[in-house]
Amino acid sequence: MDIEDIVKLILKGKKLVFLTGAGVSTASGIPDYRSINGVYQGKKSPEYLLSKTALNKEPDKFYDFVKHLYHPEAKPNIIHKTIAKLQNNKNVAVITQNIDELHNKAKTKQIVHFHGSLYEVYCQKCFKSASAKEYLNDMHHVQCGGILRPKIVLYEEGIDNEALNQSVYYMQKADTVVIVGTSFKVYPFAGLIYEANSKANLLAINQISLNNPYILSEYIGDAVDVFKKLAKQIQE
Repeated sequence: MDIEDIVKLILKGKKLVFLTGAGVSTASGIPDYRSINGVYQGKKSPEYLLSKTALNKEPDKFYDFVKHLYHPEAKPNIIHKTIAKLQNNKNVAVITQNIDELHNKAKTKQIVHFHGSLYEVYCQKCFKSASAKEYLNDMHHVQCGGILRPKIVLYEEGIDNEALNQSVYYMQKADTVVIVGTSFKVYPFAGLIYEANSKANLLAINQISLNNPYILSEYIGDAVDVFKKLAKQIQE
C-alpha cells in the first residue's frame, strides 16, 4: 500500500486509536531498544537491568541503565504533532508503549501510557512523588533516603489494570486502529489487536511488515513520510 492510500484510510476514520511504539520517537532523537543503534546494543542482559529483580537486588546497576533512557530535551516530531492535530475534528486516542511522554508534549488529550512513564517518579520507602530531575540527580529520596524509581512497567511486573481497561475501551470504540513504529511482538500490548471492534479498519505503518493476519492495510517505510503527507492533507 502506498502513502496516499494509507493517508486516505486514516482520514476516513472518525474514531481513531493509534498504537505507538519506539519507532515513533526515533525522529525526536530517542533511540529504540533492539535496533543496531538501540539502547540494548552492547549491554549484557539488558532485560535483566530493566527488571524488578535488578531494581531490588542491584539498584545501582538498574539506576545506571535507566537514567540513560531519559531524554528531557527531546521534542515531539511530525508524528506526535499530526496525531494531536487530528483531534480538531476526530475522536483520537493514543495507546503508547513509549515512556517518554512526547505525546503529552504534543498535547494529545486521550493517552494511555501502557508501559508507564519515566516522568512519574516515586519513593519506594515513603511512596511520595519526586521529580524526574531529582531522580536523575540521585536515586535516593532526599526526604527519607529511600530508593526512587520511575513508574514504568519493568520485566517481571504486570500492566496496570486501569491502563489495560482503558486501552480495551478505546479499542472497542474505534472505527480505525493505526499501529505505528512498533514490531508489535511484545505482549500484552500486541494482544490489544484482539480487542478491536470487529468492524474497525486495522492499519500498520512500520519499517518492516508485521505479518499479522488481522492487519489488512500496511505501509512499509518511514512513518515520518506518511505523517508529513497526512499533515498537509489536514491543513488543506
